[in-house]
Amino acid sequence: MRKVLVAILAGGALVATGTPALAQPALGPYGYGVIKLGMSLKKARGTGKIVRKGVGGPCSGWDLKQYPTGRGSVGLYISKKRGVAVIFAQKGMKTPEGVGLGSTMKQVRRAYPRLKTHPSEFPYVSVPRNPKAYYAFITEKGAVRQLVLALDTQDCVN
Repeated sequence: MRKVLVAILAGGALVATGTPALAQPALGPYGYGVIKLGMSLKKARGTGKIVRKGVGGPCSGWDLKQYPTGRGSVGLYISKKRGVAVIFAQKGMKTPEGVGLGSTMKQVRRAYPRLKTHPSEFPYVSVPRNPKAYYAFITEKGAVRQLVLALDTQDCVN
């Protein structure tokens, strides 16, 4: 859990435009649309849905084509060892339980009654129906500012 939280803080605000949530697949439990957690770089590139943003260390940074992020930010990380390891929610994305950017913490707690708080004070929860992944929520003024879907074993950020 600690590894992703640092990446969220270091990555800065992720702001993008997108189409309404009704037209979008859910973020989780196994990925976003055809991009799945654990999918190899080769398979992820083969979908035609991602664009390279940068490289470094054991992972490379990518964006979903329909959600370009600003300079210095990425939409997802792909690990050399673990494949797609971290996906950052963009505007309009929601979890199957209806949580997305802008959701209140009351809505998050209602959707995820097993919500825990990391020692860094960030709420997180194991993804329902996928025990190998978790959601992390970064809040500001009581609302979700950033939402992350990640593999428990991700090795992209420290």
